[in-house]
Amino acid sequence: MGHLSAPLHRVRVPWQGLLLTASLLTFWNPPTTAQLTTESTPFNVAEGKEVLLLVHNLPQNPLGYNWYKGEMVDANHRIIGYVIRQLTTPGPAYSSREKIYPNASLLIQNVTQNDTGFYTLQVIKSDLVNEEATGQFHVYPETPKPFISSNNSNPVEDNDAVALTCEPGTQDTTYLWWINNQSLLISPRLQLSNGNRTLTLLSVTRNDAGPYECEIQNPVSANRSDPVTLNVTYGPDTPTISPSDTYYRPGANLSLSCYAASNPPAQYSWLINGTFQQSTQELFIPNITVNNSGSYTCHANNSVTGRNRTTVKTIIVTEMGFHHVAKAGLKLLSSSNPPASTSQSAKIMDNYPSQENGLSAGAIAGIVIGVLALVALIAVALACFLHFRKTGSSGPLQ
Repeated sequence: MGHLSAPLHRVRVPWQGLLLTASLLTFWNPPTTAQLTTESTPFNVAEGKEVLLLVHNLPQNPLGYNWYKGEMVDANHRIIGYVIRQLTTPGPAYSSREKIYPNASLLIQNVTQNDTGFYTLQVIKSDLVNEEATGQFHVYPETPKPFISSNNSNPVEDNDAVALTCEPGTQDTTYLWWINNQSLLISPRLQLSNGNRTLTLLSVTRNDAGPYECEIQNPVSANRSDPVTLNVTYGPDTPTISPSDTYYRPGANLSLSCYAASNPPAQYSWLINGTFQQSTQELFIPNITVNNSGSYTCHANNSVTGRNRTTVKTIIVTEMGFHHVAKAGLKLLSSSNPPASTSQSAKIMDNYPSQENGLSAGAIAGIVIGVLALVALIAVALACFLHFRKTGSSGPLQ
């Protein structure tokens, strides 16, 4: 589908001015052998408007004129006649919407689509040799404001196709489409019908929501529809459980939240160690203990798409910890329909002494006390040694 064509511009030239121009040219121009012709102004006419059949190269001193509907002179299809004495003579095809002028031009007002076709001018010359010329014009209806109809109001992602049709269907009309205010791009998932009236989206996704617009054009007018948005149902995607922490201290509050992208929004339920707990998106357990350790399962379901997803998170409540920052893999087992899985990692900070050296706190305290006592004994011994040495050196000589 190409880009939107340039807007239609119609320049209206007053038919009175055209008549005056044609009359002056007829008066000023000397007799010539130029061929008699007619010109439709405009050639493409909007229904309900007017058209002027302008005559060129009118012979000098004609006796009168006749206009006929069709490509030939036929008395049964004569619209109107005119004699130089300014007398008009309506014919069988006259509808009271036609007006003939002294320069032979014919004005037709409030045209209908039935007026489309050929018109023949017969000029009755003074030598009684008639001259004829044929012209034509086409009448188009003003385009109505279109609207978009859909064969599927709630398509399911990756499962359904959607056909959008630009209404109403009219003849001699060009149909144009836009998605997100842009002309259609070539895609294997987009198909246009013959004439571009119907746009089909194969295997819709959540990104195909739109909005969509269509425009109908003909040679005299154009009109665009209101935007239409698709309600694509999808999901749920694989749920995520937050926060990502795995280790908790006794007495803390456990607050978990589950989320899965879904349209309409998913329904959630929680299981702990395989036992159903509640049907909510949030799970809160105050003042947890080591007995609250285990696997926490979030189940997300979309009743419209008929799909569901499950994620399992391990929670550990412990009284012991680590003095260092450990990078632990948080095992998130996931089961779904169809199967899906996810995993994530988090940094775990614990503020308890490490047990890696195998010594208990009492053993460490005993060692520290022993070391301090040994240091004290060494200090006392050193002081005694220095004292006796000083005393001995200051006594009488033997």
